[in-house]
Amino acid sequence: MSERALRGTRLVVTSYETDRGIDLAPRQAVEYACQNGHRFEMPFSVEAEIPPEWECKVCGAQALLVNGEGPEEKKGKPARTHWDMLMERRTREELEEVLAERLAVLRSGTMNIAVHPRDSKRKSA
Repeated sequence: MSERALRGTRLVVTSYETDRGIDLAPRQAVEYACQNGHRFEMPFSVEAEIPPEWECKVCGAQALLVNGEGPEEKKGKPARTHWDMLMERRTREELEEVLAERLAVLRSGTMNIAVHPRDSKRKSA
């Protein structure tokens, strides 16, 4: 029976609530302007913290608050390279010692290269 009571109504699209008898919170209109010359106002609560930038309603670019402070510059982290991470773990002297050891092994020709089992089967077949 309850399934039939809602048949024919569009609950998602239509709201059956009204604004009669409701006191809205005090609001203020804040003006933004984008770099393409579009200006628009956004309503905010009087108690709300006003964001310094907002997406433009017309073109989608970042619009800045008119007569307000610009957004704070965020400090960017410099990219850590492989060398930076390596220097965090070892000193230059240790690295030179490891390099000398590896070069000695390569020059001696005694380095054993492991062969994958599938590769050895292919050669014998």
